[in-house]
Amino acid sequence: MKAVCLTVLLATGASVATAQQITGAGATFPAPIYQKWFGDYHNAHSDVQINYQSIGSGAGVQQLTSGTVDFGASDMPMTDEQISKIKTHTLHFPTVLGAAVPVYNVPGGPADLKFSGETLAEIFLGKIKKWNDPALAKDNPGVKLPGEDIVVVHRSDGSGTSFMWTDFLAKVSPEWKTKVGVNSSVSWPVGLGAKGSEGVSGSVKQTPYSIGYVELTYAVQNKMSYGSVKNAAGNFVKADLASVSEAAAGAAKNMPADFRVSITNAPGKNAYPISSFTWLLIPTQIPDAKKAAAIRGFLQWMMADGQKQVGTLDYAPLPKEVVAKETKQIAEIK
Repeated sequence: MKAVCLTVLLATGASVATAQQITGAGATFPAPIYQKWFGDYHNAHSDVQINYQSIGSGAGVQQLTSGTVDFGASDMPMTDEQISKIKTHTLHFPTVLGAAVPVYNVPGGPADLKFSGETLAEIFLGKIKKWNDPALAKDNPGVKLPGEDIVVVHRSDGSGTSFMWTDFLAKVSPEWKTKVGVNSSVSWPVGLGAKGSEGVSGSVKQTPYSIGYVELTYAVQNKMSYGSVKNAAGNFVKADLASVSEAAAGAAKNMPADFRVSITNAPGKNAYPISSFTWLLIPTQIPDAKKAAAIRGFLQWMMADGQKQVGTLDYAPLPKEVVAKETKQIAEIK
């Protein structure tokens, strides 16, 4: 599926020549809220136009590294090695909290299946092949499941959503950790590849008896069935604003200075276990002073007015502790 280009159109009377142009690329996970934010910010500040391509976290980091965009976006914190390859020191700015959910297409099946992490790992390892496997039956007592083959769908591109998914599976399955590991791109044991969250959503919707993973807002917008996942406390939890926020609660109080943190399989009775921050990746040194000022202005708006909008698209707002620390970091952009 083609990458979605999120372009903020100029208001009547303004021209491309007079608006400050800012370009970014990366994660599909937060693309719906970024589209809304960039549009709303332009409506309030017609002299700034932010263009964003949702091409996947891996491609966003690559473009930032090559210097073809002003900022990147990723659902996976950059590694020390990736940071070292960028000429200018790059900052991580958490923007929202989201969740990766198991979406499935079981004709005539229940709207809310339950999945333990071990069961999901064995499905994506190719060890569980049928929908009526005893492990799925154990997770869903009393539910009649079909004997059809499971069709696995995963991302084909470098993806922060894949990082989040594999990070969780590695925490609950030693076999997954050893055989597949954690990364934005892995060697998938089984399944069909699809590009972007849009591609995975489309493939699962079109393929009977399939299962995949997408960001919560894609599941909701596409009216897809998505399951509850067993958390570290042993409870099956469905992703929503409250359960994602609970997953971030502990990390927010002990957030590292560089904001690089994982919150998958977080403690908490009602914490959704496949939750994550997502980040804008912004260099500290921007040669164009006007562009630097425009980026700082957007970040200040995002920390305040922008956070009030995230629930409308099924993201959770940043904890106040994180917002306070990020607001101070904005001053490092020169």
